Amino acid sequence: MVSVASRSYSTTDWQLGYRSLSHEYDYWVTEIEGRIPERLQGTLFRNGPGKLEAGSQRYGHPFDGDGMVCAITFVGGRVHFRNRFVRTPEFEAEEKAGRVLYRGVFGTQKPGGWWANFLDLRFKNPANTNVIYQGGKLLALWEASAPYRLNPATLATEGIETFAGALAPNQPFTAHPRRDPATGDLMAFGVQTGPPSILVFYRVDAQGRLVEKRDYRLPSFAFLHDFVWTPRYWIFFQNPVAFNPLPYVLGWQPAGTCLTLKKGEPTRIWLFPQQGEPLQLQTEPGFVFHFVNGYDVGDQVVVDAVLYETYPALEPGADYLQIDFAQVPAGKLWRFELDPKTGKVKRELLLDRSVEFPAIHPARMGGSHRYIYIGATHAPGSNAPLQAILRLDTTTGRSEQYSFAPRGFVGEPVFIPDPEDAAEEAGWIVTVVFDAASQRSQVVILEAANLAAGPVARIPLRHHIPYGLHGSFTPQTWVEADPNKG
Repeated sequence: MVSVASRSYSTTDWQLGYRSLSHEYDYWVTEIEGRIPERLQGTLFRNGPGKLEAGSQRYGHPFDGDGMVCAITFVGGRVHFRNRFVRTPEFEAEEKAGRVLYRGVFGTQKPGGWWANFLDLRFKNPANTNVIYQGGKLLALWEASAPYRLNPATLATEGIETFAGALAPNQPFTAHPRRDPATGDLMAFGVQTGPPSILVFYRVDAQGRLVEKRDYRLPSFAFLHDFVWTPRYWIFFQNPVAFNPLPYVLGWQPAGTCLTLKKGEPTRIWLFPQQGEPLQLQTEPGFVFHFVNGYDVGDQVVVDAVLYETYPALEPGADYLQIDFAQVPAGKLWRFELDPKTGKVKRELLLDRSVEFPAIHPARMGGSHRYIYIGATHAPGSNAPLQAILRLDTTTGRSEQYSFAPRGFVGEPVFIPDPEDAAEEAGWIVTVVFDAASQRSQVVILEAANLAAGPVARIPLRHHIPYGLHGSFTPQTWVEADPNKG
């Protein structure tokens, strides 16, 4: 493990990871450091903004960048890499024009000042946030519109997925679905902004069919990025966020910069039972992007989440490459104990450390978990880029980590279970690490039960991958291990 006495990174190194990857690759990795575990077989799909500009104009925020899906296939002790852009109509139009044609939700304006953006309420679906395989369908997800369906073998874009017409082409569909490990069903949601906001619930069965769709009208504006599912409840934290649409409508600002945290207002926690009316609880104000998991304990519910004490607001015109991490609110790991009968909420800080992108063993989704795997700063203290993968034992409170500092920057950890061992720690943590020294990315495999021992395999790619967002694993593969193919 790397020991860094002072600041664990250089801003210049971190900035190198925010460069577009214009080339689409398809190759077998020929050099592997270490050994691919014999039982690790399947495909890791990963999504994130791959193109960060149109022509000479850089997008105002990386979350406005065009989605690029990577398929990392483990088969027969070998690794195959493929990446393709999600070829949405907006992507194709900007590629042809060589310039920005659409406003981005988070920070991008069309060139020409406020007049060029005045009353233009169209938004670009970058399809860049997550990717998941369900019932023969590979879906690239972005929460403000419908998914894009991709060919899982080639990653070619096949078009908007409407689930046989059950979903409108522009209907919001979450980038954070939750899978029921007992049935294989995928639970998802969408928010149609108001006011009032309309929360739509979806269930997609193991065959890829949308078999449930219902909605609920929330009493005020809601910005919901993630949720929690248990066998009894769907749980949402309605953070006290206000949206002032006027600067957006008049063309002065992107929509994302018009969000602010309402001071003094509580966070509303909604528990939607399978049948009956929802319950509303309240807790201290804060903001949750990502949940770890939730589970029922008798009549109560436990929810683990990454909580920001204040909303990390986007400033109009700010350059995301010049971020001062020390001034950015840190997300920390908290546990919430909810009592639906009394309405009481108890919260406890599990880890006093800046963290993001939590993961657990997928078989524990909706049930109790002991171990949490998460991206973390190299050391406690001031906020910084994620450079370590950390495991927290929620029973003992002990943690261990492996850090890639000073020149490595980690992405989301994905837990891949050992198919022959059902234990909660049996499996591997796989993540993509940007290595500033080589200016290339590595796929890294760690033993989930022994992170501190370091990678069992490093898979250096021929190129970098821009910092990504989310991904998922399936034991299925679409390439065959050909020892003669390099």
